[in-house]
Amino acid sequence: MEIRRPVLALSAILAVGGGTPALARSASGDALSAAVAKDYQANLKSLFEDLHAHPELSFRETRTAARLAKELKDMGIEVTEKVGGTGVVGVLRNGAGPTVMLRAEMDALPIEERNGLPYQSKVRQIDADGVEMPVMHACGHDVHMTALVGAARRLVADKRSWRGTVVFVFQPAEERFGGALAMLKDGLYSRFPKPDIALGIHVTSGMEPGRFRVEDRVASSSADSIDILVKGVGGHGAVPQKAIDPIVVASNIVMALQTLVSRTIDPLQPGIVTVGVIQGGTKRNVIPETVTMQLTVRADSPEVRTQLLDGIKRVAEGVARAYGVPGDRMPVVTATSEAAPSNLNDPASAAKVRDALIRAFGEGRMSQVPRPGMNAEDFAYYGAPEWGSVKTVWFRVGGSVTDDLSKAPPHHSPLFIIKPEPAVRGAVEGYVTAAKAFLGK
Repeated sequence: MEIRRPVLALSAILAVGGGTPALARSASGDALSAAVAKDYQANLKSLFEDLHAHPELSFRETRTAARLAKELKDMGIEVTEKVGGTGVVGVLRNGAGPTVMLRAEMDALPIEERNGLPYQSKVRQIDADGVEMPVMHACGHDVHMTALVGAARRLVADKRSWRGTVVFVFQPAEERFGGALAMLKDGLYSRFPKPDIALGIHVTSGMEPGRFRVEDRVASSSADSIDILVKGVGGHGAVPQKAIDPIVVASNIVMALQTLVSRTIDPLQPGIVTVGVIQGGTKRNVIPETVTMQLTVRADSPEVRTQLLDGIKRVAEGVARAYGVPGDRMPVVTATSEAAPSNLNDPASAAKVRDALIRAFGEGRMSQVPRPGMNAEDFAYYGAPEWGSVKTVWFRVGGSVTDDLSKAPPHHSPLFIIKPEPAVRGAVEGYVTAAKAFLGK
């Protein structure tokens, strides 16, 4: 699909705005907005631009982590570095009360930025696989980090209005679905105060700038990365009858996999099986011995997730048998470590966050834009049963650069861009308001 760059002047892109009406705002909401606006001009704008211009890949976020750790230390917050690799944890204690965890991701993507920003990334970095890649914040993690620093500053400055403990988590490697698990395995819930509620926020380029959206239950989908090694019998391209062509087998597997969604799961339940990579062959007149395939699988429920994953192996082996592949050369289906379960909000807690946002900023700050697709998030692990079933709420803030939301540059695009001021300010307001909804008074 062609990605079209919106025709917008750079001054318009960077301008604040979005036409958000302020209906029935509270005095505390107005005070928070005023304080955040002042802090944005004094501190957060430069922090955002620095983080954006110096992105780092998953588990390579050393400069980023050092900068964020210093920001927290300068506020007097207890800081522990190198949690789960490059993760940073800050603990702010303020008397007896609930414990709230606020999380932001640090990593960027292997994409060359082409949006024309004055602080556009020119960074290249060697990734975890040893390959040098261009690097770009093409998903908004720079917004999240900046906003969490801003939220920490507001909570420190306003300690008289709340009681309890806030744990600030700057997580590595969300883009590889490895950072949350790495931090949990490194004792996030045992070395530090275990949260009563974990809160996360994500900017959305196709949503009105500064507005919020809180899902009742499914905040994002599960994701599984599946590899399939299709085996055949190699031979000469001019003598195909003496071979079993794995390219033909793999091509039919691709088509048959689509029936998993259309014919095996409940039509009212969402699911996706996408084959993103298929590789095989070395020369036009050689039938190869193998073909490799790489898939991403998405679902909203654990039941559909299991159906799809089980079905992939069944379909791959069934197609191979239909084409005469010997029993000892059945396709090898492997699940990689890049996976995450469905990101499920606790319904009562989600309602509490939504109500707090409406009380503070009015109904006009709530967006009606639905989920943009079956995106996945490893934030889901923070609420997983194997880690203690902590209640979680993951919600969104808008950052569109254009009034026509359908034309906003998508996430993971080299043209990705958001309006930084309303997005960052909105995310700070969201973090602080959501946290205070659960902290003691």
